[in-house]
Amino acid sequence: MSSEMLMDLRALISAIVVCEGAGGVGALVTGPAVRTWYPGLRKPAFNPPSWIFAPVWTVLYLLMGVSLFLTWRRRSLEARAAPALRIFTLQLLLNALWSMLFFGLKSPRFAFMDIVILWAAIILTIRAMYRVSRVGALLLLPYLVWVSFAGLLNLAIWRLNA
Repeated sequence: MSSEMLMDLRALISAIVVCEGAGGVGALVTGPAVRTWYPGLRKPAFNPPSWIFAPVWTVLYLLMGVSLFLTWRRRSLEARAAPALRIFTLQLLLNALWSMLFFGLKSPRFAFMDIVILWAAIILTIRAMYRVSRVGALLLLPYLVWVSFAGLLNLAIWRLNA
């Protein structure tokens, strides 16, 4: 394996670890609340079973990591990579913040406000990444779809428990 390929492999793994790590931060806050507070909430009929969230988020964070890598890899060739990486970082922080607001503070209201901003940040991220790596941008589409669904679910839970 060439040194360039080895560097790319390390960068890819690092990007995936960063994204999965954001999920891990959220999981630290989510775990206790899922066993205590969350089961007592009223939920809409379209609420999926709890077991679905971990595998879906694991795959989404993997796709986000690959997307991040594809954009990061073009940073020296493409001036538009730096803004795309900055907005990606912002949306990743907003993603982790959502878990802290919803499960940590037990505030579906504040979490919904965050998810609206997160949704807009994902759109901006996809748009910025599309200019750098079309594949990287397209890999974020399932994330956008899931966050759209999560936003509706969050809103419904907030309204049902207000």
